Amino acid sequence: MIRRQNYVRFLPAVAAIVTLLAPYAARAQSSDGTDLSIELVDPKVLRVCADPRNMPFSDEKGEGFENKLAELFAAKLQKKLDYTFFPQATGFVRMTLGSHRCDVIMGFPQGDDLVQSTSPYYRTSYAIVTRQGSDLDDVATLEDAKLKGKHIGIVAGTPPATNMALAGLMTTAKPYPLMIDTRVDSSAEAMINDLKSGNIDAGVLWGPMAGYYARQANPPLHVTPLVNETSGPKLVYRIAMGVRAADQNWRRQLNKLIQESQPEINQILLAYGVPLLDESNHQITAEAATKSP
Repeated sequence: MIRRQNYVRFLPAVAAIVTLLAPYAARAQSSDGTDLSIELVDPKVLRVCADPRNMPFSDEKGEGFENKLAELFAAKLQKKLDYTFFPQATGFVRMTLGSHRCDVIMGFPQGDDLVQSTSPYYRTSYAIVTRQGSDLDDVATLEDAKLKGKHIGIVAGTPPATNMALAGLMTTAKPYPLMIDTRVDSSAEAMINDLKSGNIDAGVLWGPMAGYYARQANPPLHVTPLVNETSGPKLVYRIAMGVRAADQNWRRQLNKLIQESQPEINQILLAYGVPLLDESNHQITAEAATKSP
């Protein structure tokens, strides 16, 4: 590392290197002329930070919807696509984006100060999952009296656990672990399997997981976004992409791409069963999803 007090004597060498690299820096610009040569290690590669086993979001086989979004963006940017895989648990941002091993996290809650957020590209919520035709199909809030005494699955430590506690539902709830080794376990899959077998009456999951696993079940399960809570934390979130705080040009380029690609983004999300919400908390239909904002 060049220390501050030695900086002056390195200036001639730095100037020579800059002169030699000038032609390459000129080519390291985006198609709209934005210079990304300082912000990105390799401006010709879309380097994505991702979890290797976290469906429906991402996996090493490229099967998740964040993989499909990365493929879409790489094609539009005319870049090669590359991944840095790391389990999305404690240390994920530090070991990936923060270590400059990759340049974008494809899905991150807007407002989380661990990263700088792009514009949000979808809005969704936690959801309650029930068996089709059950007496809980019309439940739209955790405050519904029909849930009293029911066995409800909940991932411990997630926001809706607070809502369930306030509604007096935790005494008969079945908790599933929040921190797991995704290489060998999945709380979402375990909850859905318990619901299908009748071990629990309903499950509360993050919307993208709820929609994905409910669609895979045979017969499909019923998913209702939890947008009507009057106590406890709100369960609706905007999801953006995450970049480093210093990467302002890169963030602007991604924002432009999100705006231009919103119909295609929506189609990918809906194909995975993600319950998309508009600003009035109404679910976005497939027809509406194809329209630009």
